[in-house]
Amino acid sequence: MKATVLHAPGDVRLEEVPDPQLATAQDAIVRVTKACVCGSDLWYYRGDSPIKKPMPFGHEFIGVVEEVGDEVRTVRPGDFVIAPFTFSDNTCPACRSGFQSVCDHGGVWGRKDADGRAVDGGQGEYVRVPLADGTLVVAGEHDAALEPSLLTLSDVMGTGWHAATSAKVSEGDTVAVVGDGAVGLCGVISAAAKGAGRIIVMSRNAERTKLAKEFGATDIVAARGEEGESAVRELTDGVGVDAVLECVGTGQSMNTAFAIARPGATVGYVGVPHGVELPIGQMFSTNVGIAGGVAPVRRYLPDLIALVTSGQINPGKVFDLTLPLTQVAEAYAAMDERRAIKSLLEVG
Repeated sequence: MKATVLHAPGDVRLEEVPDPQLATAQDAIVRVTKACVCGSDLWYYRGDSPIKKPMPFGHEFIGVVEEVGDEVRTVRPGDFVIAPFTFSDNTCPACRSGFQSVCDHGGVWGRKDADGRAVDGGQGEYVRVPLADGTLVVAGEHDAALEPSLLTLSDVMGTGWHAATSAKVSEGDTVAVVGDGAVGLCGVISAAAKGAGRIIVMSRNAERTKLAKEFGATDIVAARGEEGESAVRELTDGVGVDAVLECVGTGQSMNTAFAIARPGATVGYVGVPHGVELPIGQMFSTNVGIAGGVAPVRRYLPDLIALVTSGQINPGKVFDLTLPLTQVAEAYAAMDERRAIKSLLEVG
């Protein structure tokens, strides 16, 4: 089969690799129909995260079950499924607590399973899915036009939802979203769905601003750093916001998140941290809290599937570039150069 392999920063290739085979009775083989490029992939693509050797790439995909192991009970061949960006057994203590992203026996696509066997990346024609019963969720009957939105549930929509959930967004809240990438835009959707009364988005990109407003943003702040923080405080009469969704992961974005939070607010953070130091003294004196981390997408999938299939949310609009898998290198380059918000890959 053909699959994406990252060799070095900026060097993404589509290569011929062995077809996956069932390795355990708990495995499934999924034929990928759609995949996509994630903003967190760009940390490796840009060289900000180390690459020790060529690695299978991609962790967001949807597709059709082709084959299952003898012990698999919840999915069967022919099912259309969504795969969260981490695989999990859904039975260990972490999973039972709702944090499948840190499953005791789970892992990440493109790495290894608990027994040290290689696991396929998500940007290929087929994927061996370990722990299929705990990982895969059947999307059920749906309009094919909804598949881009269902694809977002594998990561970015679930991650935006986790930011809003962690920040305790509730009815009538004033919410700020730091970051205008796909996760930040899905954070806007999430805050609106949870009933936020006002949503301030920090963005200076015209296309992203337009989409943020379509998703429910009420105010846009184009400035960054201290100037942007002052603008948010001015919009809130000097008080600050009730909840902040930090969707970038840099030191500056985290500093901004704390600077615009009112006393007692919570920062929900889902941006992969790079160079972040928490202002503990400021947090102590203002009672501003922080919660979040790697999103337990598997926990949110049933509810988010219902929101998509009922037409209440349409996160698939974050895809503004669609390419065949054969052009995966361009899909990465377009996102890296901010020519695209998020690239969708048509696989099969």
